[in-house]
Amino acid sequence: MTFLRTSALALLTAALIAPAQAQTVIMKMASATINDVQHEWLRRFEAELKPRAGDRIKVEIYPASQLGAIPRMVEGVVLGNIEAFVTPTSFLVGTEPRFQALDAIGLFESPEHLGRVLGDASYRPRALAIGEGKGVKGIGVFYNSPVVILSRKPIRTLADFKGQKIRVFATPLQIEPMKALGATPVPMALNEVLPALQSGAIDGLLAGIPVLTPMKFYDAAKAVTEIHPGIVVSTVVVNRKWFQSLPADLQKAIDEAGAAVDKIAFGFAAATIQRANDGWTQNGGQLLKLPAPEQAKMMADLRKLGGELLSRSPAVQAEYDALVQAADRLK
Repeated sequence: MTFLRTSALALLTAALIAPAQAQTVIMKMASATINDVQHEWLRRFEAELKPRAGDRIKVEIYPASQLGAIPRMVEGVVLGNIEAFVTPTSFLVGTEPRFQALDAIGLFESPEHLGRVLGDASYRPRALAIGEGKGVKGIGVFYNSPVVILSRKPIRTLADFKGQKIRVFATPLQIEPMKALGATPVPMALNEVLPALQSGAIDGLLAGIPVLTPMKFYDAAKAVTEIHPGIVVSTVVVNRKWFQSLPADLQKAIDEAGAAVDKIAFGFAAATIQRANDGWTQNGGQLLKLPAPEQAKMMADLRKLGGELLSRSPAVQAEYDALVQAADRLK
């Protein structure tokens, strides 16, 4: 009888556990952009996760701010209403100021240099852990694009910045440089930018060309100046409590899928930028550069300014110092 009771209990336990194990986990992944490197990262992540997690996780991708403006999506992933959000690190600064370090001005010699740092085995885990104290865990961090400026009035020299109202990310490392150049910085969510540009509420914006072309900003303004004062780093964060609630093998599957996509992200980012540049000019847009001496002066001035800004908070400076060490080691 004891054997029969034990067997019956085992069968009952298995019956109760099986449905829970078979339950599909929904993973909503949001982005403010569409058809750019961030959107592509999400698509590739879904493909990488499938063989690792099977049908136990269903990825749902929501690009182009379908789940709200950027501040609402940040709030959503912090609170757990959205499982994952991919964004330039600048938009997480309000949640965790240490993300400012990844907006460093003048630190990286080239996109390839940045790519080496973000992929470094000793630095990448630190970058992914920046937001954990605020409820978000990184599963990806990758090169997005160099910063350019789109303006209704072409910017061909440093003097052309003066008096222009320029949309920026809500970070001092974009706000203060625009002030230093004589422009008026206007922090604004991406979904508000195009109508503001069309109406004249702003004169231009800082962004990456892979955002501008797919979203057809060439219909509002034609002149892009490749100033490249910094390089946009994007990160994919998930709600930490949600992640920790998953079985260990699914946590591993998500981490492994994110790492796999990060390894190939530089390649598809570079290709995306080239397509965006081609698409911009094919639709009547201009790609301009500052005179070389003015570009060099701007970069030197902004690197000094960036160092000063990042030294104001000990926690941010510590994060920046770690990034500088990795950058110097991987030149």
